[in-house]
Parts: sequence; C-alpha cells; structure tokens
Amino acid sequence: MSIVQALVTGAMLGGMYAMMAVGLSVSWGMLRIINLAHFGMILLGAYFTFQLGRWWGVDPILSILVTAPLLFLLGVGLHWVYERAGLAEFTSLLVSFGVMIITIQVVHNVWSADFRALGPQVNPYGTQSWFLGPLVLPMPRLIAFGLGVAVIVGAWVLLRTTFTGRALRAFAEDRDMAAACGIDHGRLGMLLAGASGATAAIAGMLWALSFRLVPDAPFEWIGIVFAVVILGGIGQVLGTLVAGMLVGALASVTSLLWETTASLLVVFVAIVLALLLRPYGLFAGAWGVTLPGRGRLPRVAR
Repeated sequence: MSIVQALVTGAMLGGMYAMMAVGLSVSWGMLRIINLAHFGMILLGAYFTFQLGRWWGVDPILSILVTAPLLFLLGVGLHWVYERAGLAEFTSLLVSFGVMIITIQVVHNVWSADFRALGPQVNPYGTQSWFLGPLVLPMPRLIAFGLGVAVIVGAWVLLRTTFTGRALRAFAEDRDMAAACGIDHGRLGMLLAGASGATAAIAGMLWALSFRLVPDAPFEWIGIVFAVVILGGIGQVLGTLVAGMLVGALASVTSLLWETTASLLVVFVAIVLALLLRPYGLFAGAWGVTLPGRGRLPRVAR
C-alpha cells in the first residue's frame, strides 16, 4: 500500500510539474522560443504569493487574481523584446537564461537568500489532508493536481475548438502561410506569451503552497521541467499533463524504494530510454502542435 500511496501522491505532484512545464512547452513549440525566463516568472509568482499573504493575509489561491495579470503583462513584454531582437530559436535559450539569472538576482536583493514560507495563518492548506480509504491525499498536492488538470485541459479545448486556437496552431505550423491567410501572428504571439506568463503565476502559487521559497529554486526546477516537456512532446498541451504525472509518480516511487537523491537519476534514465523509442516525446503528434519536422503535425481544423 505504501507504493500505491507514493504513486498517487507523486502523480498529484505531477500536476504542479505540468503547470510549470506547459508555458515553456507551448512557447517552444508555437513561438520557437526556448524561454528559460519562464522559470524566473514562476519564482516571481511564488514570491508575490508570499508577499501578498504577508502584507494583507491574501489566501494563496486568491492571490492568482493579482499575480496572473501581472505575469501575463511581463510575458507579453518579454515576448515583445524577443521579437524586436529577432532571436533565433537557440539564441533565445541564451538570452532568456540571462533574463532568468537577472530575475533570480532581483529576488535575492528584494527578499534576501533566506528561506521564506507561508505561515499556517495564511496557508491553512499546508496541514490539511483528505482520506480516500487507506490513502492520504495532502491538500496542497490535491490542489496542484486539480488546478493542473483544469487549466491544461481547458487550454487544450481552447486550442482545438476556438478560432483563436486554430489560428495559433496554424501559426505554429507555418507562419508565412498563416500570415497569407490574414492571421496576425504578432498579436497571437503576444497573447500566447502572456498566457504562458499567467500559467507561471499559477505554478508559482502552487510551489509556495507546498514548499519553502529560496531564490535559487529555478536551478532545481530546470531538470525536472525539461524532462516533462521532452517526454510530453514539445508543444503538446495534454502530453505535458500526462508526462508531469508520470515523472511525479516515478520520482516519488524511487524516493520510497531507493533514496530521494536518486529520483532525478531514475527520471533521466527513463527519458533516455523513452526517447530511444519515441525521439520526439511519448505524445508527439498525438493531441496538438509540435515543431515542424519533429513529429506528426495534425491538420488545422476548419
């Protein structure tokens, strides 16, 4: 039963990993930008959540009503800079890494390097759990899983069923052809970059809900989040959710049966084995848009 418990809690934690990864995945898959600054925005979302709770006692979940619009605007601003600079795909990796380092240093300067955490008077969820028979479902992980499923499935539905979603998919497949059909790729890119920033705000809130905050946390996130993006397939929305759950469950079971420090080793061995069989990710071409030439691209719905 302890293994079942580890699988369940790990899969629920995977909802948070998916929220951290989905913005990076769609930016890479649709905008051709490997936006490492996304990790900096997650960090800002976590610290903004902490600060709102400290100043005004704002419930962490309600804090996204403030942080999501702020990081939406920051995402739009960063994308405007990237577009103005005319960054190539892999150049964006270097530039956005610099932006992430600047963000980490700003957090160091404003909040210091000390550990920060939401107190129980602000975060009552931290000590709550639901019981499902013999299984214990910690409330922070249950919230992370629920929000991850709701946001990612909602985004997938929007991409598949709305005109804006179809335009984004067409833009991702062939910018020139989409522009010839009257699609304003500049405005759509801004919208998508802003939405990625909003997901970073939600991911930051979920992290603050469950863990202590430290400015250097993005260096810890990079490995696990890239694992989710690659396994799910670049640009795959639902693939990100499933991959997040798989990675969370695998890491949790490894921590139980072996040791916590071995979880990343096992996750990356699994990635290598999976990519030998599925070079473009386990779910590439299954549900959404991937990079041209990196998996099957579905036709844009009419």
